[in-house]
Amino acid sequence: MDLKLGVLALLEAKPEKAAEVKEFLIGGKDIVDREPGTRTWYAFQIDDTHFGIFDSFADEDGRNAHLGGEIPKALGQVGPDLLAKDPDLRTVDLLAVKHEEDDANS
Repeated sequence: MDLKLGVLALLEAKPEKAAEVKEFLIGGKDIVDREPGTRTWYAFQIDDTHFGIFDSFADEDGRNAHLGGEIPKALGQVGPDLLAKDPDLRTVDLLAVKHEEDDANS
């Protein structure tokens, strides 16, 4: 897997909306499963109100397709209601990647 690029999004939920943010992120996997250019996608929880998403891509086309895709659009719609502030969104260049192939799928 030749991964070169990433996106890191850090999210702060309004305290009373944290459970809804969690469900939004869990539901996001179904959307990114349909994005061929998104090679890995992680949604994670840091503490009670802080969450994040990390994605990786082989090329700029895949990253741009994701950034213009359904997850950012959906986040733009629900963000004002669910989030305490705008997401902290950063594009990153991956310097080193370790990936183990799942032998069970071979």
